[in-house]
Amino acid sequence: MFLLGCQPTQTETHDQNADDFGFTPASTHTIDANNAVLAELPFANKQDFEDAKRGFIARLPQLIVVDEQGNKIWDRTSYDFIEGDAPNSVNPSLWRQATLNNIDGLFEVTTGVYQLRGFDLANMTVIAGKTGWIIVDPLTTAETAKVALEFINQQLGKRPIAAIIFTHSHMDHFGGALGLLENITLGSNALKNSAIEEIDIIAPAGFMHEATSENVMAGTAMSRRAMYMYGKQLPRSPRGHIDSGLGKEPAFGQFGILSPTTVIAQDSAQLIDGVPFEFQIVSGSEAPAEFTFYLPEQQAYCGAELVSKNMHNLYTLRGAKVRDALTWSSAIDSALTAQRDTQVYFGSHHWPIWGQEAINSFLEKQRDTYKYIHDQSVRMLNAGLTPAEIAEAIEMPPALSNTFASRGYYGTAKHNAKAVYQAYLGWYDANPVNLDPLPAVASAAKYVKLIGGADKVIEQANIALDAGEYRWAAELINHLVVADDGNNPAKALLASAYDQLGYQAESAPWRDVYLSAAYELRHGSPEKGIDLASMKQILLRSPVENFLQSMASRVIGPEAFGEEFELNINFTDLDKNYVLTLKNAVLHHKLAPKSATANATLNISHELFIDLIIGSAGVSDVLFSDDLEIEGSKIDLASFFSKLDKPKGVFNIVTP
Repeated sequence: MFLLGCQPTQTETHDQNADDFGFTPASTHTIDANNAVLAELPFANKQDFEDAKRGFIARLPQLIVVDEQGNKIWDRTSYDFIEGDAPNSVNPSLWRQATLNNIDGLFEVTTGVYQLRGFDLANMTVIAGKTGWIIVDPLTTAETAKVALEFINQQLGKRPIAAIIFTHSHMDHFGGALGLLENITLGSNALKNSAIEEIDIIAPAGFMHEATSENVMAGTAMSRRAMYMYGKQLPRSPRGHIDSGLGKEPAFGQFGILSPTTVIAQDSAQLIDGVPFEFQIVSGSEAPAEFTFYLPEQQAYCGAELVSKNMHNLYTLRGAKVRDALTWSSAIDSALTAQRDTQVYFGSHHWPIWGQEAINSFLEKQRDTYKYIHDQSVRMLNAGLTPAEIAEAIEMPPALSNTFASRGYYGTAKHNAKAVYQAYLGWYDANPVNLDPLPAVASAAKYVKLIGGADKVIEQANIALDAGEYRWAAELINHLVVADDGNNPAKALLASAYDQLGYQAESAPWRDVYLSAAYELRHGSPEKGIDLASMKQILLRSPVENFLQSMASRVIGPEAFGEEFELNINFTDLDKNYVLTLKNAVLHHKLAPKSATANATLNISHELFIDLIIGSAGVSDVLFSDDLEIEGSKIDLASFFSKLDKPKGVFNIVTP
């Protein structure tokens, strides 16, 4: 068992042999940096470990979930190596968080409230209602949710599902909804023969719009970047991925969604299957559509993802719109001041807290974490500091930095401070040199020439690496890699610098980003991105307008210069026709009757259109398929589609 504070230094327990993936051992500089963390934080405090184990009922020792084709989509056992003291290649504070997130199983939070932890990135909470289970946040995928529900029914007795609650609009809290329904298959008609009409679906106002639209426009880029943020290609090992800060990792299986039958638009009290709920709307904080709730009979507060046992992201590394730090902090303050005689807190991630005093202290520090970052970032930007300078200068107060729940295991003070700057002032730091700089490849070549050529860059990079100056070494070598991505010695050196930066990172996403970069420098970019076909259930429930706008963002501008098209897309099953016009290399759409002057009319089902968009069906297959009808010129229709880009989602990141 991991005994906090028992060892004065880290051990070599997990770090004897080099990884097959080429990751180098921790350097003496990294070992010293990680050992220094042991002296900085209160590792002797074991309250989190006691809380994480409290109420334990049972666990699945071989928690491995496969899809219908037998592909492994969740393997909790791959993290069994996380035990004992931190290896040299892991920041001991992050190792502590990973160890806590390894405590999995079914737990009783309080009378009638249970949590399944470790079955996915997030928690599934189950509340005993009058007639059945009230499920809160049914995980990321149908497969993991199904296994979790089967386990709780096995342990506590099978009950029907009375209600499903989505606390907010992020995938890991609703994507597994279809796995809770009996006697369905996970195809496009999954809901037609289910008993879904008997289940109350509760969600915050705006849930469906936010849940279905978040990734449509920039989903390809977000998915590729998410592979870095969550270490999808990395080995689960002491030199690879060990945790995500919020939990182990997201599951990648069949994602789904259910439309709400009850929408919570304002703070209100509701009776759900005989259980009183008091909802608090916190939309615009961690998620654009989100609520928390209080259970007065159980004296229990569900903080959803408004609060968690780490500093969260004001900006997520996978890419997204920045979040409002002040709105977030104010929402936590409202939760704090609204607290009744609360005896237990539980959330969408991590483990609960018991006792009013401990809960209030936790909420207060979460509130002040986000407000401090906001206020100090604004103070410094008003003094003229740039985002990089603010990130380097910001220092958290000891009362927060010495609290594990405010540590940067997921978000960090550095990149959150940059998010505050971006929210107020945008990307430009006012220095004219950054207004129209040379592209990276052009400037990198000039830097390499100025330094004296490739050999000189490598010489200086080795000096920096030997001195433990890994940030500078990475910046220096990156110029050579960008200027000449065929220079394998340079790529090897850059990978080594990223190894050490990853090993020292306290943030799990930072660690995964650095190590993913090192992996790709050694092995190349992936041949295949995240399969959008797994998103089909959600995309079918996304507004058609979102996809038509995404088509506009795929027009290859120069190839459309001088071209003019008019196209009817008639959705035969929706009884809706959209007129698309391409002119000035810009694509517009409008809901309207069929245009008589259109080059072509595509009579197509909504589902086949989605297959076309996500690549499950090719353009040529669709255009000449018997499952649709084309009026007008097939040649013009094919020419129109040839003007649309086909992103594969596997673009290079660390090389040009």
